[in-house]
Amino acid sequence: MLDALPLPHVFESRAGRATLRRATADDADALITLLSDDPISAARGDVASAEDRPAYETALAEILAEASNDLVVVELAGRVVGTMQLTSIPGMARRGARRLLVEAVRVRSDLRSSGIGSAMMRWVADAAAPALDAAMVQLTSDAARVDAHRFYERLGYTGSHVGFKLGIPQD
Repeated sequence: MLDALPLPHVFESRAGRATLRRATADDADALITLLSDDPISAARGDVASAEDRPAYETALAEILAEASNDLVVVELAGRVVGTMQLTSIPGMARRGARRLLVEAVRVRSDLRSSGIGSAMMRWVADAAAPALDAAMVQLTSDAARVDAHRFYERLGYTGSHVGFKLGIPQD
């Protein structure tokens, strides 16, 4: 886990006072639900099936055990309503600049446009990146997520690169 992250972090949203905190193993069900609540994730197989739970639990444990990774959640009124994974990446380019990679940003579908996602991403830029000495924050977003692209652009992110992926068959 990224020990330097300034957590927990309390913020106000249109849905009420929320807390950004590090995920724990007890959050597995809520995290699985958040992934399945997203149509693009669901189309990729994140459908909250009971037989997949061990894979999610293993992934969560690995993320939290890895010194360069962390998974944070947003808690509102005692329920997990948002999440994102952060990875600190040292680099050679840009004179050895460190990057903070943000992945799997999710806010519960009925709470989108409540300010929760904006608060999460502001915390990344204003608190997490400086705490980790990151020179930039980067993320990828599925080409089909047009609304998400507008959201990130409103926050100052630019679509500066084209990303490529290659799926590797799993046995």
